[in-house]
Amino acid sequence: MSSTDQNEPFSPENGSEKLHEMTHIRGMFDSWWLDYASYVILDRAVPAIYDGLKPVQRRIIHSMKEMDDGRYHKVANIIGQTMQFHPHGDQSITAALVNLGQKDLLIDCQGNWGDPRTGDSAAAARYIEARLSKFALEVLFNADITDWQLSYDGRKKEPIFFPVKFPLVLAQGVEGIAVGLSTKILPHNFCELINASIHILEGKEPVIFPDFPTGGLIDVTNYNDGKKGGKLRIRAKIEELDKKTLVIREIPYGKTTASLIDSIVKANDKGKIKIKRVIDNTAKDVEIVVELAPGVSPDVTIDALFAFTECEISESPNACVIAEEKPAFLGVTEILKFNTAHTVNLLKLELENTLRELQEKWHFSSLEKIFIEKRIYRDIEECTTWESVLETIDRGLDPYKKLFRREITREDILKLTEIKIKRISKYDSYKADEELKSLEDEIRQVQHHLAHLIGYSIDYYRNILKKYGAGRERKTEIRTFDTIAARQVVIANQKLYVNREDGFVGYGLKKDEYICDCSDMDDIIVFLKNGTMQVTRIEDKKFVGKDIIHVDVWKKNDERRIYNIVYLDGETGFAFAKRFAVTAITRDREYPVTKGTKDSRILYFTSNPNGESEIVNVNLSQGCRAKIKVFDYDFGDLSIKGRQSMGNILTRWPVKKIIRKSVGPSSFGARKVWYDAVVGRLNLDGRGKWIGNYNTNDSILVIYKDGSYELTSHEVTNRYEPEQVLIIRKFHAETIISCVYYEGAQENYFVKRFQIETQTQDKRFSFIGDDKKSKLIAVTVVSEPQISLTYEKGKSKEQITEELGLADLMDVKGWKALGNRLSQFPVISVRMLSPADDLAEPAEPDASAETGESAGPEAENPDEKDQIGLFE
Repeated sequence: MSSTDQNEPFSPENGSEKLHEMTHIRGMFDSWWLDYASYVILDRAVPAIYDGLKPVQRRIIHSMKEMDDGRYHKVANIIGQTMQFHPHGDQSITAALVNLGQKDLLIDCQGNWGDPRTGDSAAAARYIEARLSKFALEVLFNADITDWQLSYDGRKKEPIFFPVKFPLVLAQGVEGIAVGLSTKILPHNFCELINASIHILEGKEPVIFPDFPTGGLIDVTNYNDGKKGGKLRIRAKIEELDKKTLVIREIPYGKTTASLIDSIVKANDKGKIKIKRVIDNTAKDVEIVVELAPGVSPDVTIDALFAFTECEISESPNACVIAEEKPAFLGVTEILKFNTAHTVNLLKLELENTLRELQEKWHFSSLEKIFIEKRIYRDIEECTTWESVLETIDRGLDPYKKLFRREITREDILKLTEIKIKRISKYDSYKADEELKSLEDEIRQVQHHLAHLIGYSIDYYRNILKKYGAGRERKTEIRTFDTIAARQVVIANQKLYVNREDGFVGYGLKKDEYICDCSDMDDIIVFLKNGTMQVTRIEDKKFVGKDIIHVDVWKKNDERRIYNIVYLDGETGFAFAKRFAVTAITRDREYPVTKGTKDSRILYFTSNPNGESEIVNVNLSQGCRAKIKVFDYDFGDLSIKGRQSMGNILTRWPVKKIIRKSVGPSSFGARKVWYDAVVGRLNLDGRGKWIGNYNTNDSILVIYKDGSYELTSHEVTNRYEPEQVLIIRKFHAETIISCVYYEGAQENYFVKRFQIETQTQDKRFSFIGDDKKSKLIAVTVVSEPQISLTYEKGKSKEQITEELGLADLMDVKGWKALGNRLSQFPVISVRMLSPADDLAEPAEPDASAETGESAGPEAENPDEKDQIGLFE
């Protein structure tokens, strides 16, 4: 449109024309938008299910194949070559090429290609080199069964799809955003994919899960076969170097060491965790050292790192591929089954091509043999025309045509006329017969493969695994994660203050009364003198009501914290006593803990973290007519009920004062603790193995596979490595540990029995010595352990098996003692004789749970079944 047209005002005369132009543009948009969306989906962002490649990746691989001479090529040259096929500029090609190279499957790289773990980018294209890997050359290419199309400018041909005989899209993974849809297929393990394909061919159902080059841990509980709606939890691998230091060895997929460290620093700045410093020692392997602040628990810090930093992330897969020229949302198992069937079909096409080539070779070799040995070439000496030459050769072959597997064509005869005199003169009949025999053997072999195509395909996969599977073992460990509540692991980064008279609470009231340490994520519970309570989120300063009698951090579902109160009912004037817990509440809503009548108020209040009972001394008003004006009241006789309960009448007379006389035992007794070996955590919910009832000062005994033991608290925040734990149970000082171990320095087997003498918690002590070759063979904590010992005796090396009682071989000594030699003969095997299965929780674990008394080892472990044998 000209400048004159642009400045022309709207008028009835020209308005119709302009409206027509606007309608025309909108119509173009409607029709072109679908074309654009289809183009982006099909030709840019989403990989094809047939070869697992996006178009730009396919064009890069095709260009590298055209350039392939076995040597490395400058990446800049590869980019230039690819631009003949890809019309979207060098930057998109460079990014795609570097991405392919970093996957370490199809491209053999040389130079600085960057590091996806650290986020370092690759060097400039003119400095780095690449060539196709041997795997790519074997699996991707076969021009005879490849369909071709013209490039974007019509000058060259490019493959529509490569005949890939491998589930490439699952091995490499892919991510892309198109118009109206996206795809995210996570990478899977090379060896596991091949084995899964073999299982499919064997009629078994495959099971595959992602595997990342960065390692780490994954929870695949909600993976949903890689479909939309699934979720994958990924964690860094964190080791506890000592009580002051954590080391991150592997990081979550898609994150870098720099971004991970930044997230840790930010969490520390926000007060979510408390650390001294973070050091990045990453070189060949990832190593991020996290030094803890004094007094900080490493177990709680590990949980906090998972809760507040990139040490734990979630990935939502959405497997989408191009199939039959349209996007298809499939599960990874469906994709694998399709790729496996596609591979079988490609192998069949290759065998059929090979068979045709062999048959053609046999056909012409047989023609040549007859043509030369029967001297048919001499019959054409008298021919004067070309046609007569061809007819003469054809007549000469007539007696032998029935020997051939197909009809002899004019083209066959023409090829015979091209045989040179030199070849005829030096023709070796014996050698020709051997070649024909070899061809016939090859034809029979190919025909056998075609007749047993599934077996041939399985052998193909096994050969690929054998040739290229070394070093491609699973790097990401599959585990089941526990759910970490952020409020339980966040550090106390604030202090709670209260102004009781004015009714304010918060962490900004630094001049008022200090209550406790807390975090900025905590909820607080407030009780007022008028008999109301509420739970609210902590803030800098918040008004909750005047005459505050109690404020504290509130934990949801805490059934062991019991509130003991005495309140005056404003309607009757009676004093009521009640005990209750506050486990669930609506935030910022006032609740009455009295009967709710006018002028009711709280006379006595205590908060008891472990449900302790108490005895109080009640003083009545001197002016009342009660005969007994001073008496004791035991809250232990009062049942624990809900917050809304009325309570029991304490007295009908006016109360002067109530004072605490003594604190009684917990109403709940020792708490039951279970150990969940799947996640390596303690819990109070009955998951896993019951390991006893615990009072405040009780400890847990843990015995590890490396021959060490440790005493720990029974806090549910404790973490254990489940694959290292042999025995975990309640610790009793009288417990005797019996073990058989191999002593590395003396190169012999020893038996020892000892009691725990150390009192230090959260420190491991080795009871098999410090020699690196020492190893624990068998261990138990039962009172009369029995083993089965097999050894060789005499020159005949007769194998003898005996059952021995360890108590007969060794007295109880110190945990540092060497012990007694197990046998004077060479030991073949040691097996602990277990009387029953694993320890099971009794229906009523402990009668002392009602009284708060701690049970002894016999009461807690009636079957004494924690017996472990490691060496067979």
